[in-house]
Amino acid sequence: MPPLLKIRSERDQMSAIERRIADFLLENAHLLRDYSSQQLADALNISQSSVVKFSQKLGFKGYPDLKYSIGEAVARSSGGAAGAGAANLTAARKRLATTEGLWQSKSHAEEETRAINAPDKLSDAAQAIDAAGKVFVLGIGEDGVVAQCFAARLAALGIVVVAHLDLALMAASLASASSGDVLLVISEHGKHATLGQLCRQFRERRCKVISITRNTTNGLRVHADVSLLISAHDDRPHVAALVYQSSLQHVLDLVYVELIEASGARAKRLQETLQRLRQLHED
Repeated sequence: MPPLLKIRSERDQMSAIERRIADFLLENAHLLRDYSSQQLADALNISQSSVVKFSQKLGFKGYPDLKYSIGEAVARSSGGAAGAGAANLTAARKRLATTEGLWQSKSHAEEETRAINAPDKLSDAAQAIDAAGKVFVLGIGEDGVVAQCFAARLAALGIVVVAHLDLALMAASLASASSGDVLLVISEHGKHATLGQLCRQFRERRCKVISITRNTTNGLRVHADVSLLISAHDDRPHVAALVYQSSLQHVLDLVYVELIEASGARAKRLQETLQRLRQLHED
């Protein structure tokens, strides 16, 4: 994995000092060749050993190895092209830069998200859903819209789905849960106090819990049988929200595609559903 991608994907799991180092490297990658480990430590007001340990924790022999790897990555991404100054950009070029920047942010986030979700985890989620008698889908806050759309896709495959945007309504639906059912919870931060209690109640009924959250330490991940993670970062809050939603949708799409391609019956049911929908529109 490229060094900057690895740093971004693991940043949320780092200590405070490690995050300071990570942020400095991400923001100043093109200048890193001018910094020794001691100079970097001085710039951040930390010990040189912290820089060395950070490098080794990422899998490098030491800071020089990390610096060289980042330098190579920066050279590849720049391609040797020199951009014009921002002040000289025309309005059209600014719009183009914004468009390309958004696509690049989304691409980086999806790449990071794929890197932290092993294929086996996605398969485990798809297999649990495929084998479930019922799938309970809960989306918290803005994740509710995405959860409802995913629930509709599952229903089109012939899967019995119970979808809610409200914790209380989902708790009430617990009465119909039985062994082998699945609770899928989508919550960006996974820190709602009652989520853990809800997950425990479902698991007491021998249901499996699948969580989708950001790649942060949160209570929801602890209670999940399968924990899928989203890595999405941008300095601009409005773009960070878009990047998160894009990566979340990408993970759900991967699970959905695996569900269909692993079962001829699911694919056939989808075709039947789509045919009925076409007939409704034509009528």
